Amino acid sequence: MSDIGARKRAVRRDLLAVRAAMADDELEQAARGLAHHALTLPEVADARTVAAYVSVGHEPGTGQLLDALRGRGTRVLLPVLLADDDLDWAEYAGRPALAESEHPAQPGRMRLLEPGGRRLGPDAVREAEVVLLPGLAVDRRGVRMGRGGGSYDRALARLAAAGSDPALVVLVYGHEVVGALPDEPHDRRVHTAVTPYGVHRFR
Repeated sequence: MSDIGARKRAVRRDLLAVRAAMADDELEQAARGLAHHALTLPEVADARTVAAYVSVGHEPGTGQLLDALRGRGTRVLLPVLLADDDLDWAEYAGRPALAESEHPAQPGRMRLLEPGGRRLGPDAVREAEVVLLPGLAVDRRGVRMGRGGGSYDRALARLAAAGSDPALVVLVYGHEVVGALPDEPHDRRVHTAVTPYGVHRFR
């Protein structure tokens, strides 16, 4: 493992430990704040299609946000994890239409909630004007740290290769906006971070 890879792994371990210690009432309050601030973003308000995700475990909760977007008439695309860790996409049709799944190639990993509708293909993310990204942290330069699986790196690379330029917005807790994170050349920077307490814009 490279030095940067080892540093990333250590940072991820520490961030996940803090999340694991969060109480249920903290998570519920954070989800409400996150939805409120995300919905006030002009780029989200104006978007016809938003690519998002269903939070799991102690991730910042997205359930209220997804329902509010759908209630506005926004088309919401959700990821479907493929066996090679790439992402397919399908439209969000409400919580009852979500199905629990696990990693197709690695049973026993974190269980996911995925849309049960028609698969639209990995390129469907190019239809989104806004991409809401999961992350463990983001720094003041807009460098985002994910869980290390590379799924969203592939999606972002696909957008860049196609010349697509959606607003890239990472959803994190307030303490996860940090001074600096280890990064590599393939890491694509985000434009905005939304926390339960407010919005951070990056140059």
